[in-house]
Amino acid sequence: MTVLGIDDTDSRERGMCTTYVADTVARRLERRGATIDRVLLIRCNPAVEHKTRGNAALAVHTNASVETAFETAHSAVEEAAEIGDDRTNPGVVVAPGAPDRVPEAIAGFARDAVEDHLTREAARRLADRAGYRRHGWKNGRGVIGALAAVGAWRALEEWTYERIAYREPSRWGTDRVVDPDSVFEAADAHYPTVWDTVDRATGEVVCVPRTPGPILYGVRGDDPAACRAVATGIESEPPDRARTFRANQGTDGHLRDGTIEGVRDGYAYRLDGRVLDAPETRRGGHVFVSLGDDRGTIDCVAFEPTKRFRDRVRALRVGDRITVCGEVSNGTVKLEKFAARELVRTELATPTCPKCDRTMESAGSGQGYRCRDCGTSEAGKVEQPIERGLETGWYEVPPRARRHIAKPLVRGGFDGAVHPER
Repeated sequence: MTVLGIDDTDSRERGMCTTYVADTVARRLERRGATIDRVLLIRCNPAVEHKTRGNAALAVHTNASVETAFETAHSAVEEAAEIGDDRTNPGVVVAPGAPDRVPEAIAGFARDAVEDHLTREAARRLADRAGYRRHGWKNGRGVIGALAAVGAWRALEEWTYERIAYREPSRWGTDRVVDPDSVFEAADAHYPTVWDTVDRATGEVVCVPRTPGPILYGVRGDDPAACRAVATGIESEPPDRARTFRANQGTDGHLRDGTIEGVRDGYAYRLDGRVLDAPETRRGGHVFVSLGDDRGTIDCVAFEPTKRFRDRVRALRVGDRITVCGEVSNGTVKLEKFAARELVRTELATPTCPKCDRTMESAGSGQGYRCRDCGTSEAGKVEQPIERGLETGWYEVPPRARRHIAKPLVRGGFDGAVHPER
């Protein structure tokens, strides 16, 4: 067996997609008589500085020789990668042996790539020590993701699927022709096994990208047959080709358990604390709320594109105990989801008279409250129940705003009730 890793062939402005390059490599290897066991789509840490869009690296598992795999990948990258973009720095790594038998150091590198920051120098040293073939274009930053993709099969435990259909090259850069009604119908038939295909509240078709690249649509889910079924039900321009990828999308693999005191920019965390201040809507429609514990405080934000999720954040009150999940940037948590653990259910209010039901008045400093008409009194304010717009459990951003690697609530496995967005 041979494991081939590829990364960083796309461009934010010019398009292309590393999944397309990996599919091209797999098809060319098959034409040369090789078999393909699987193609992996690995989402690395979405908070790294030099990512391009979804920060995906790809791995091809094949029985081709190392030399054949390397030559094929090198040629495909030379032809397809957007090397003219200053931010695009492709890398290829080819390893002999079965993907589940890579050294632990390589698997550890792959695990770190999903939630940490790694260097080109570390990737090169590790690949050379393992005796792998590698090549980098320009500064070779793509070798990091390529090596991570090589180690991913041994490193990662949770897998999902994505069926990606590609456009005919002559159509790249033009408007995509996809019938929205057919997408909604197919998505409804296979939900929740297939998720994040559409956003039902806004009527958006989430699986169709807006970038100028080769992807026509991508259907994600927990079962490859269901993903293919949804793809088959989509009425669109004729796809040029398609492939089902094994992926770590929708797994929350980027999140690490942390404390407010210990967070650092460029990492994604799960953090526990209590709401310190009433949520505030600021310029641009972004909603901020402060979270604190015994040792620190941090701001959290629900950005305007998360739309109705902001109403969930606005419904929080001082004293609520919550868990938040998201990337930390400039000392602020960019919310992906949160769990309401304990909600404040009462508030102190001026008492009402039990006889006439009127609000009592202050009887003077430190003297409590009294009803001037009835003569009834209370020693101080009393607790009254309040209506809450939340229940305990998990809340998430809608499909339109979800990161590739973030886990949708419908996938289950959460430590509490869930309130999924569809």
